Amino acid sequence: MHPDACCAGAAGAEVPARAERLRQLLERHLPGCRVAVVHDARLVLAAAGLEEGIAVIAGTGSVAFGRDAGGREAHAGGWGWLLGDEGGGAWIAREAAREVMRRADAGEAPGPMGEALLSASGASDARQLTARLHSLREPMLWAALAGVVFEEAERDSAADAIVRRAAGALSELARAVQGAIGIDGPVVLAGGLLLNQPRLEAGLRSLLQARCVRLEDPPVAGAVRLAEGLIGA
Repeated sequence: MHPDACCAGAAGAEVPARAERLRQLLERHLPGCRVAVVHDARLVLAAAGLEEGIAVIAGTGSVAFGRDAGGREAHAGGWGWLLGDEGGGAWIAREAAREVMRRADAGEAPGPMGEALLSASGASDARQLTARLHSLREPMLWAALAGVVFEEAERDSAADAIVRRAAGALSELARAVQGAIGIDGPVVLAGGLLLNQPRLEAGLRSLLQARCVRLEDPPVAGAVRLAEGLIGA
């Protein structure tokens, strides 16, 4: 069966040249098919059934994306785990590791969060933890360690502070998008970290002055809806 329309959500599609290259590639493989390439965060709004709104996504990384009724778009964050992605899983794990290093330098005990991070990474002390983390080349491997921060947030004040800072960073992304396109919301909360860590979600909701909804359908549902719109265009 030959498709009539195709919508692809891609990171980096806010750069016109990148979006155009992907569109041309898809058109070569799908001759006669109507093709659209959008920022991957655009799929979140579409999956939520919204033409206007703001998506805040926190998983391995983090990004906010917004679109107003006139089609103006803006995004904030999404700079990648080495330079940014504040509030995402890799960032949270890195902040936890930094606290463990600080405690080691100060001659302090690792604390509940430190002990949990050492155990999760298979390290015996802060020095070995550093070596283990430097050996992890993929951001999702770092993000996999973020869970210990949430697990120890009740017992370790530093873990709680990291979660609160993560919520603050995500709220700043949302506010940047709000200011850029002049809308307040609704704000769609998405991403595996944000949707599966109640403490982070609650912290973000308390900081946002907007109606928040959780993404219920997978982002690919947004691609399907946008593709259907191409057929009716």
